[in-house]
Amino acid sequence: MAIKVIIMDIDGTLVNDQKVITPKTKDILLRAQEQGIRLILASGRPTSGLRHLAKELEMDQHHGLFVCFNGAKVIDCQNNEVLFNQAMSVEDSKAVLEHLKKFKARPMFDKDEYMYVNDVFDCYITVKGKPFNVMQYESRGNSYLLCEKRDLAEFVDFEINKILTYGDPEYMHAHYQEMMEPFKDRLNCMFTSDFYFEYTAQGIDKAKALDTVLIPMGYSKEEMIAFGDAQNDKTMIEYVGTGVAMANASDELKAVADEITLSNNDDGIAASLLKHIPELN
Repeated sequence: MAIKVIIMDIDGTLVNDQKVITPKTKDILLRAQEQGIRLILASGRPTSGLRHLAKELEMDQHHGLFVCFNGAKVIDCQNNEVLFNQAMSVEDSKAVLEHLKKFKARPMFDKDEYMYVNDVFDCYITVKGKPFNVMQYESRGNSYLLCEKRDLAEFVDFEINKILTYGDPEYMHAHYQEMMEPFKDRLNCMFTSDFYFEYTAQGIDKAKALDTVLIPMGYSKEEMIAFGDAQNDKTMIEYVGTGVAMANASDELKAVADEITLSNNDDGIAASLLKHIPELN
């Protein structure tokens, strides 16, 4: 069956390690849209962290979609229509933020143009032996201003799509089970990198978002191809007709993928699309 939808994770998948879309991959995706194929960016990122990529790919001219916050919200990037939104309740958000006070994992969440944190100066972790400024990475990459709130649990009086926590990878892996224990039956809790552990509403993932929005539009799973590299891509890769893991993907994702393509630094998306969509050659 012909491919009609291309779904792509961002970090480690669509963009290379320099966080840019390579010219070959960009060209293939632009040509795919000219043939009527819909592009979808499916990421843990918020909407603001996807818009510049969508603009570069001209998705705003072809009703491309954003699947944000690992599936908690879906937006048509041409007209900004919200097609799906399932946030955590205020009660659950407060409970998570209160519980996190027991740990060295630092929480952050967004509202409008702000990313809310406890301490803007408590921003460094150690990744692969080197210091990494997480707040700078998040705020610059997603176009947020930073705002300090000494007590985030007390501050929250609105629904949140995602609470992101970060810390040194060794600490996060040693304590994530304790971090998720009170919420394992109430919320989705998962790693999205070695140093990111996050919370979303129960049942939320990229596959649910795709099923909720694309099936009513008339697309079938067999007409969808998806690309990913990490744990939060697993349900999406399993859901679509053709699930593709990048060469740099986790072993867990490779195990469930239909195929493995080249890495995000070697035009892996382009290589796979040229094989599955002959008209792009």
